[in-house]
Amino acid sequence: MERDILIQEVLRLKAERQAVILAHSYQLPEVQEVADFVGDSLGLAREAQRTKAKVIVFAGVHFMAETAAILNPEKTVLLPDLEAGCSLADSIRPEDILAWKQDHPEGIVVAYVNTKAEVKALADVCVTSANAVEVVARLPKDRPIFFVPDMFLGAHVARVTGRKLDLFPGECHVHAGIREEHLKVLLEKHPGAEFMIHPECGCGSSCLFLKPDAKMLSTEGMVRYAKKAEAKEFVVATEVGILHRLSKEAPEKTFIPVKPDAICEYMKRVTLEKVYLSLKEMRHVIRVPEEVAKKAQRALEAMVAVG
Repeated sequence: MERDILIQEVLRLKAERQAVILAHSYQLPEVQEVADFVGDSLGLAREAQRTKAKVIVFAGVHFMAETAAILNPEKTVLLPDLEAGCSLADSIRPEDILAWKQDHPEGIVVAYVNTKAEVKALADVCVTSANAVEVVARLPKDRPIFFVPDMFLGAHVARVTGRKLDLFPGECHVHAGIREEHLKVLLEKHPGAEFMIHPECGCGSSCLFLKPDAKMLSTEGMVRYAKKAEAKEFVVATEVGILHRLSKEAPEKTFIPVKPDAICEYMKRVTLEKVYLSLKEMRHVIRVPEEVAKKAQRALEAMVAVG
């Protein structure tokens, strides 16, 4: 099917199904273009919670569709490709949380939203890269905190808040692959550019050492900052899918990826054709067991309420 016809069919089916398409900023450009809302995990969770649509097509990865299903038990949530997973979410198991809780019965578990529902169900609060600092800063100072699963985001939160955190040694393979040597090359080539770094990146600390005025920002924070900043050139350290959105929302500015092959193969599994088939055949429905969903919902609603 030709691309233009495919787009028309997606729009027709979306209206017919009374559906909304939510897409993460790392999705393919053509998927972002048919979405009703493009954003980061926090923005997508909030949009999923407030939508009046009967069907939510989640153009993202599995844990995001799970989040939408937990927050909207009365709606049908579809994930266009069941293999759209997440290496970071796969890195931690419920047993890891339970073992820490056994040693720290008064402890607080802070789970990054990039986790499976079973892990969220054991957490006290969920966070995204956009609100993790604010959430952790508000937590009681006399109780130990376990931050899971991204150690680089956790280190960033600890540095900014001054809080001592127990960090789970998990990482996103894409962000962890962005290293100091990539930054040095771009610093030399573009000395006048502003640097925007995602806190999941393994190069975060070295970047702040090499370029103290670099901005450590969530995906949504990057978009907001780039639109209002006076600079015309930006070096961006995160998954390259965001470059489409940045260029669209700030067309007069130039965006250069620190690592052009920083591509999440899981995000890219969702294609325009799969969005079409998801709407056409109502596939694949994401369901979370009620007992797990009820426990996870508490932590997710605490996340959505911040900010």
